[in-house]
Amino acid sequence: MNTSPAHRAILLPGSVLPATPAYGALISSLHDRLGESVHAVSKDLEVYASPTPPPDYSLDTEAAGVARMADALGWETFHLVGYSGGGASVLAFAAKHPERLESLALLEPAWAGNWGWSPAHRALWEQYQELEGLEPDEFMARFVRLGVRPGVTAGLPVPGGEQPPWMALRPAGIRAFLTTFATYDLDRDVLTRFDKPVYFALGALSNPDDYGEIADRLSGVFPRFRLEVFPGRHHFDPPHRTEPDHVAASLARLWAGCPRASGMTEPTLTGEEP
Repeated sequence: MNTSPAHRAILLPGSVLPATPAYGALISSLHDRLGESVHAVSKDLEVYASPTPPPDYSLDTEAAGVARMADALGWETFHLVGYSGGGASVLAFAAKHPERLESLALLEPAWAGNWGWSPAHRALWEQYQELEGLEPDEFMARFVRLGVRPGVTAGLPVPGGEQPPWMALRPAGIRAFLTTFATYDLDRDVLTRFDKPVYFALGALSNPDDYGEIADRLSGVFPRFRLEVFPGRHHFDPPHRTEPDHVAASLARLWAGCPRASGMTEPTLTGEEP
């Protein structure tokens, strides 16, 4: 009898918080809801595996890291969740290895291909490119402002005062992402053939010319796409950290619709729906 968890998931964070603080609350909520039927693990980004990003870094680097982790866990197929830079990375993995995924959850991916951009989205990305050369503090402050609607006050998800040592690596990591976004060839044709369910969580206060447009474009790419909008949330106050029970329920519904090819029965959900 196969006693392995019914739902196996890898979660990739964004380019600011490390994986454990980024996903600790969500993984706890998933365990509360699904019990032993879920095995969810968070994975740090490859861009931060060493003090400086690899000189040949690209989204393929992140996709290869996901494959290595899944192989080490003995998972042939699994669910994949990604936020911001991690969201762009899971899109790259889906285009490279669609056969290994049971579902895809996109938590405001920072980028989703260089096709179909509106003039407003292109103008926004010109502003992202202008971040190059800024001092770290100004770089991060302007980076945050670009991610939210005009007039929304947002800050980095780290406490004030002395910053943790890993924070010093973040400007270089974000620059590495911006560089690979400019040249990476995300295979749209492969994604249009991806027949597994895709979930997209969008904060209503996030920049609509950025994450809102990405959601709209991907809704026309993935055949089984579902969008959930979270009022009052934005890219730096994301629902997977601020409303983990809600997002856990959404992921449970997503995963319940795609039992593994092993024929394992779907788990019984516990707790109330939000």
